[in-house]
Amino acid sequence: MATQTTFTDDVIDLLPKMRAYARALTRNVIDADDLVQETLTRALRYHDRYTEGTQLKAWLFTIMRNTHYTDVKKRTRERPGIADCVSSAVTVAPTHDIVIAHKEVIRAIDRLPLQYRETLVLVAVLGESYETAAALCNCPMGTIKSRINRARRMILDDLNLTQSEAAEIVQRTPETQIG
Repeated sequence: MATQTTFTDDVIDLLPKMRAYARALTRNVIDADDLVQETLTRALRYHDRYTEGTQLKAWLFTIMRNTHYTDVKKRTRERPGIADCVSSAVTVAPTHDIVIAHKEVIRAIDRLPLQYRETLVLVAVLGESYETAAALCNCPMGTIKSRINRARRMILDDLNLTQSEAAEIVQRTPETQIG
């Protein structure tokens, strides 16, 4: 019975990273919460398939990734209609430069193709190693490094910034205002 409590506690500790990864995959807070919930449901249902001593985060992220791709396949067959609601749109634009820049970067990340967005979030946002990201994405580490490099270049191009301009913005941005 002690292993069930440890398993549950470890899963709970990983919830913030799971939410961040889900938001990177779905680009929608509501869908991300649903994806996390479905991942947790499956993790609890198939707990007996988890091998103690292995990386729980990798196991959960794999479940989440596979669940997301299955959902995407279903959605392409069954189009529900307009996903965005006018009432959820922001009516007042932010006035602070950092907030505006942060939102522009988030939108630029959202516009990346899934494979680049996924690897960028895993490595640059969640702090995963290249090895872990390669295992999660089921590809060589060199591919992960290449995707990160291309994703960064695509974001700079999207925002029409040079690397030195981006570095200057990052240096001026206090960490408390980024998140």
